[in-house]
Amino acid sequence: MIPVSDINMLFKEVIGHKEIKEKLIRTVKDNRISHAQLFLGPEGSGNLALVLAYAQYISCLDRKENDSCGKCLSCMKYSKLIHPDLHFVFPVTTTKEITKDPVSDDFINEWRMVVTENPYLTLFEWYESIGVENKQGIISVKESNEIIRKLSLKTFESEYKIMVIWMPERMHPPAANKLLKILEEPYRNTVFLLISESTEHFLPTILSRTQILKVPGIDEESLYLALKEKYDHPDEELRKASRLADGNLARAIEYVERSEETKNNFDRFVSLMRLAYSKNMQGIFSWVEEVSAIGREKQKNFLLNGLRLIRGNYLLNMNNRDLVRLSDDEMEFSEKFSTFLNHHNAAEITEELNKACLHIEANAYPRIVFLDLALKLMKQIRKN
Repeated sequence: MIPVSDINMLFKEVIGHKEIKEKLIRTVKDNRISHAQLFLGPEGSGNLALVLAYAQYISCLDRKENDSCGKCLSCMKYSKLIHPDLHFVFPVTTTKEITKDPVSDDFINEWRMVVTENPYLTLFEWYESIGVENKQGIISVKESNEIIRKLSLKTFESEYKIMVIWMPERMHPPAANKLLKILEEPYRNTVFLLISESTEHFLPTILSRTQILKVPGIDEESLYLALKEKYDHPDEELRKASRLADGNLARAIEYVERSEETKNNFDRFVSLMRLAYSKNMQGIFSWVEEVSAIGREKQKNFLLNGLRLIRGNYLLNMNNRDLVRLSDDEMEFSEKFSTFLNHHNAAEITEELNKACLHIEANAYPRIVFLDLALKLMKQIRKN
């Protein structure tokens, strides 16, 4: 099922991932809980949901054969994410209310509310919930000091203290170095559960000190069943959304609901490609102004969506239709646009979109990034 507000995060409520759930349960039964584990999976795969169910099972006072009891005092506190031995770290930034040196505890009430409503939370949704616009969250050195302080305390109610770090790839390098020291010399009965979508910005030494569990996208049938429980839509529509989502629950929901942000991303992509092909500089300048004003996370989402569309169009050009994951309106556009993507330019266009995404992440000036991208696309789009 798709979890809703204030429920127990049981393993049975995590969508798909049967084998992973069995493996995690065995580590508890066999008393082989690794002190530092990294759940590595793409957006919408449910790695946060898995971690919450695993942490609840570790702390449950009346564990069942294949799940937490859901009824003991520990499980009841987990249902609200208020267990005193459960700690969270996640990317934050300054806001109108928090103007200096923010840490996760400054946003813990918002975090609990958002995650209990949706443990399949995306980074973009988290930033939206705390009112972040042009900024990007980080995990700071001050946060690492808070981690050390919390873990130096004795456990209050459970055998283990559990530290959940969501998106550790957003950790500032000095903070990562402090975390490394804790991982090298862990406190007794302390479990680190790291949840990441990419190891690209990780310190190699941190990776070497964690047990990595790769979480794939959710299988298509499990996605379909989850959507069927949530939406009263025709089966054909839900099946299609499950297939197009490619294992990403957030994307599957977007396809069903066709959110405004999804539509805007597609419209911006179509406009950019048409302007680049026609070499319409006046139109490109207007497009750059528009996309530069939407905020960094929305800009990143646009670029990532663009990468997905380029991949889908290239597969269409190569006649690999079985691998294409495009919605009806995307497919209608791509039937014609895909003829302009080939082995001469697809890789170069992909590289330019990736570079733009990295530059936006590094807080580069958006107008320069997107104007440069548009100019590069003007050269690449006509290659054949």
